[in-house]
Amino acid sequence: MVAGAGSAAAAATNYVALGDSYSSGTGAGNYDPASGNCLRSANAYPRLWAADRSPDSFKFAACSGATTSSVTSGQLSALEASTTLVSITVGGNDAGFARVMETCVLQSTASCEAAVANAESFMRNTLPGRLDTLYSSIRSRSPSARVVVLGYPRLYIQNSSGCIGLSQTKRAALNRAADTLNTSISGAVSRAGFTFSDVRDEFAGHELCSGDGWLHSLTYPIGDSYHPTARGHANGYYPALRSSTSGVLARHADS
Repeated sequence: MVAGAGSAAAAATNYVALGDSYSSGTGAGNYDPASGNCLRSANAYPRLWAADRSPDSFKFAACSGATTSSVTSGQLSALEASTTLVSITVGGNDAGFARVMETCVLQSTASCEAAVANAESFMRNTLPGRLDTLYSSIRSRSPSARVVVLGYPRLYIQNSSGCIGLSQTKRAALNRAADTLNTSISGAVSRAGFTFSDVRDEFAGHELCSGDGWLHSLTYPIGDSYHPTARGHANGYYPALRSSTSGVLARHADS
């Protein structure tokens, strides 16, 4: 009896979801009114994971617009020494990806390429240090947690020459920026000893211009633009998290 109780306690799963709009579920609809401008969606991948896996505790701290700095100042308080699983997407807002998209949508190809190049420079030279600092803080607060850092999808299907809207040159530049962002994030994840879950494979064939997209194009409300839809969370991000956490819940299921 005592041994059984100890095994169950050891297997407890305490999950905290941190991050930006790609984790809060901006664009996925069905928002929690109490989340305000953070736009936490019932369709977001952390909610889907928690609903499917029934962890012992679940804290949903992710917030639309979050940066490495605002995660540090406003979300890390959700972490405890007993936290066993953390998921996070962050870095796109640090690099000003929304401003890059605005430039590419509204301005010339040359302006778009320049904005992308500036963002890539930031991703390579400044973002890694910010991520290192944030990841160190996460590890300090939750030393035993498995930390899964999810990446960002490419926005456009490759060689989408028949697609209306942005030019092929602009689309290729934006995809390159997504690749650079993922490279910077995965490097920091490796240094921290965390797990990187690359969602580009899940979204392959479902980017914008694919005919079966899991991302919003330019839309209303404007804040939904270039974010995953509910299908993008259910069929893209959720499977990516699930595949990176199978061992966590195997122990819980056996307890």
